[in-house]
Amino acid sequence: MSQAYENILFKKSNNVAEIALNNPPVNIMTQAMMEEMISVLDELIKDDALHLLIFKAEGKHFSAGADVAEHTKERCPDMIPVFMKLFYQMNRITCPTIAVVQGSALGGGCELATFCDIVIASEKAKFGQPEIMVGAFPPVAVAIFPHLIGRNRTLELLLTGDVISAIEAEKIGLINKVFPEDIFQEKTDELISKMISKSSVVLKITKMATDTGLYAPVDQALKNAEKIYLGQLLDTEDAHEGIQAFLEKRPPVWKGK
Repeated sequence: MSQAYENILFKKSNNVAEIALNNPPVNIMTQAMMEEMISVLDELIKDDALHLLIFKAEGKHFSAGADVAEHTKERCPDMIPVFMKLFYQMNRITCPTIAVVQGSALGGGCELATFCDIVIASEKAKFGQPEIMVGAFPPVAVAIFPHLIGRNRTLELLLTGDVISAIEAEKIGLINKVFPEDIFQEKTDELISKMISKSSVVLKITKMATDTGLYAPVDQALKNAEKIYLGQLLDTEDAHEGIQAFLEKRPPVWKGK
């Protein structure tokens, strides 16, 4: 399945959806682009069979961020709610999300990538939040970076506006993996294959259980995990199939139920 858009490329095949930023040369995230991504997400949220959602970009760079021209006092009140809605809708996607980053991921582009569940990058990629340079702060990064890299590293990045290499981003926990340019596509395909070989319903439940524990005290997080395991995971056919297949020494046949 595919559909034509002006600022993004979208396709879906075998319950794997892919959104590619397509606004050359550096994939500036205009309000129009954000609205197109929101439109896609609105539909994907309803798709219970969705197994995986991938964010990537056409060209040499992931994204240089939101359009600075739309940050003016006159236009910002219209743009920021659209920008934030993009992330609210991303947060409603129940399947795993993967960002595939080549080149620069700056500003809103960095926020889009790091908001995904897993971020893989080419060794030439760069990450940064330069909003402080124009007298602003990144509203998504201030919410998620402390959970990813801690308060002090967050403040260092946001207050200096420094741009860091993919290797540094991996080192501090901002992204998951960095691969050399010549094997980047191969490693990307390997990760996607690993994800789609798993039960889609168990992936979703595992993601949900992880998120419920992220902001809760440890005791409450343990109770939440136990409740989800016994009350939701064990109600799925795939949970029983996985154990049965292991005992019978055969590959599992996932139904996504």
